[in-house]
Amino acid sequence: MTHVINGNTEIIAHIGFPTHAFKAPMIYNPWFAKAGVNAIVVPMGSRPEHFPDFLRSVFRLSNIRGALITMPHKVVTVGLLDDVFPTAAIAGACNAVRLGPDGRLQGDMFDGEGFVRGVLRKGCVLKGARVLVVGCGGVGSAIAASLAAAGVGAISLFDAHAESARGLGERLKRHYPALEVSTGSNDPAGFDVVVNATPMGMNEGDPMPMDVSRIAATTFVGEVVMKTEMTAFLNAVQARGCRFQVGSDMLFEQIPAYLEFFGLPVTTPEVLRSIATLSY
Repeated sequence: MTHVINGNTEIIAHIGFPTHAFKAPMIYNPWFAKAGVNAIVVPMGSRPEHFPDFLRSVFRLSNIRGALITMPHKVVTVGLLDDVFPTAAIAGACNAVRLGPDGRLQGDMFDGEGFVRGVLRKGCVLKGARVLVVGCGGVGSAIAASLAAAGVGAISLFDAHAESARGLGERLKRHYPALEVSTGSNDPAGFDVVVNATPMGMNEGDPMPMDVSRIAATTFVGEVVMKTEMTAFLNAVQARGCRFQVGSDMLFEQIPAYLEFFGLPVTTPEVLRSIATLSY
């Protein structure tokens, strides 16, 4: 695979700070080369104090296709957009920006979409499901928003900072008034789907995000940690007979959604995994 850059190459800016841990160029660019797409993801380091001006400036480029937004800019980006899609509004964070047909900056959040797509492809039924999300930071909020959009019947939210869970619950109710929302408990008993959106339970000996002995074998469990495929938490729920989703699935499942958002040719998570040059 060769990736030729020429005067017609379109740019997807990958904006964050610092850039050394960026994985997107190692996934998107091999796909673009394989598919013959004349586009490239370029890491762009922008310090927080420069970011608002930089975001507007980068979209003045005539060959900009869009921008991937990562830490520490996901939250502030919401306030810089002309159009905020519901998932980004509920999450209070944005990780993809594009120009609308009228030149307006539009933004959405795809962490949760990746999680939901992966769960659905594994045969988990979300329509009407009862779901527990532990951890209501950026990724947990995005997952909760996408689960609501997928039609879950009830969602329970827990965070060590209770106000984070309450605030997320209020935003969910504003956008999905029929959704049953509760906060304050991380007891996983009685749920169809349980999500660990915290780093807890990553390594052996870590405190678990919830009482694993209370998770039924019929419960589908999701993890967000990508540093290692099988976390101590996932090993524990696997021992209970649960079906589960590893953290990196969320990453590879969300990329087709990004490609759709940017109007680029779409592929499958399996193809992306096979050609990605990153390692864990």
